[in-house]
Amino acid sequence: MLSDIEIAQSAEMKRIDEIAAGLGIDEADIEPYGHYKAKLSEALYTKLADREDGKLILVTAINPTPAGEGKTTISVGLSDAMRRIGKKTVLALREPSLGPVFGMKGGAAGGGYAQVVPMEDINLHFTGDMHAITAANNLLCAMIDNHLQQGNTLQIDQRRIMFKRCMDMNDRALRNILIGLGGRANGVPREDGFNITVASEVMAILCLASDLADLKERLGNILVAYNLSGEPIYAKDLGCTGAMTALLKDALKPNLVQTLENTPAFIHGGPFANIAHGCNSLRATKLALKLGDYVVTEAGFGSDLGAEKFLDIKCRIGGLAPSCVVLVATIKALKYNGGVQKQDLGKENMWALEKGIENLRTHIENMHKYHVPVVVAINRFATDTDEEVKFVENFCSEMGVEVSMCEVFAKGGEGGTDLANKVCEAIDLCGDNEFKPLYDTHATIKDKVEKIAKEIYRAEGVTFTAQAEKAIKEIENIGFWDLPICVAKTQYSLSDNPNLLGKPKNFKITVRDAKLSSGAGFVVIYTGDILTMPGLPKAPAALNIDCNSDGTITGLF
Repeated sequence: MLSDIEIAQSAEMKRIDEIAAGLGIDEADIEPYGHYKAKLSEALYTKLADREDGKLILVTAINPTPAGEGKTTISVGLSDAMRRIGKKTVLALREPSLGPVFGMKGGAAGGGYAQVVPMEDINLHFTGDMHAITAANNLLCAMIDNHLQQGNTLQIDQRRIMFKRCMDMNDRALRNILIGLGGRANGVPREDGFNITVASEVMAILCLASDLADLKERLGNILVAYNLSGEPIYAKDLGCTGAMTALLKDALKPNLVQTLENTPAFIHGGPFANIAHGCNSLRATKLALKLGDYVVTEAGFGSDLGAEKFLDIKCRIGGLAPSCVVLVATIKALKYNGGVQKQDLGKENMWALEKGIENLRTHIENMHKYHVPVVVAINRFATDTDEEVKFVENFCSEMGVEVSMCEVFAKGGEGGTDLANKVCEAIDLCGDNEFKPLYDTHATIKDKVEKIAKEIYRAEGVTFTAQAEKAIKEIENIGFWDLPICVAKTQYSLSDNPNLLGKPKNFKITVRDAKLSSGAGFVVIYTGDILTMPGLPKAPAALNIDCNSDGTITGLF
């Protein structure tokens, strides 16, 4: 059996100008990075401004488990399947982060015969977007410390600097550090730390900016610190917004690649969904909607994180309205939610499946709260028994949603045509879009958090620590109370406790802190023990990755 990277390396890719031509994009509007990837020009947006948007399909999932759900694989396979049934379809996904690639997860470009290519490029340096975001973030940090060194005319309180450095790698040793040591010439000593690049507010800004001017304005609005009088200081006060924009001007342009079956794919932006808003860039999604009749996109982790943020943050800011939600699950994952150990998931267990399927029920109900039709996609394994499959099909029928058993990992688009047809039928039956966000942003911050906790997580309520109360009050006092909420929470449970699987009951969400992302345009709410700089596991994926003398990469996935 071939590995993912071996399948990807044997693919017959088309040159990127041919992929672009298939979308009706002129050669003048593509900026090639080699033969098989390119960025798209600013001028293309103006040319397509009057074109009608296609239908937006959001792929999300139940809470992730060690058994895997295959959300990206389904997204890629569905886009290929849509084209197989004659629909002009474009795929829009996030860029992988180097941290997870070399950490626990490995590559993140789909799997089996449902992948985006060139897989090695996409998983590694790609077109340099991550590096540009890292550089812009760290330029701002350098400007903060240089301001302190050069006399501190803004009277920055070095104990209240809110903005951290970043790098696109898992490195727990950098979470909390001391800088400026070694004497006066080396700066002002203070505590600092690193986030992973995909958790940076600069990443969120790039993914939510509508154009270059909006990007520049948002960068200027980043809250970097408070002064000694307790007043906010923003990036624009340091005078480096223009330089940051210069570093990001090319990174803002969406990247065009293709799937194994040559379906056009925009891979752009990569915020984490458990600590950021978890969606690909707004610009890539909007451009895809102008170029395709259907656009398949994905939100990170389970629907309680990525999809909620996609619907309540990205759609609200960008004026988007999805036409259908595809909810991905596996029978193995459902049994894991029912209490079965990972090593036993290949055995039939109807009791555990019946218990664990309550997790799927909750996610279906949650997505219906946004008034969007739902189709369930079961990523099928050879170990799934006929009785287990029949149980899931009957369950979905009783809930009034279509379900499709997908085999896109093994068969590519051919294994997803049933799903593609059911998605199109759901969109046609729904008619006019009735999408509506969950909450009104004009509610208080605490009321919005309570709404998400009760409606999406099914908590009994929310407990705010003294630190959280203080942070929220401060955010509201400087005028940012009416923003969407971005909850940082474990992906493994509907609750803030990763050990509570299935559908937890009789719990409260504990909010330990809050942070204003005034440039991105949301308030981050921290729950549980979520970290903004992950660490490496005991056996990192980096141990399996190698590069042969001819330059061939192995072991990436």
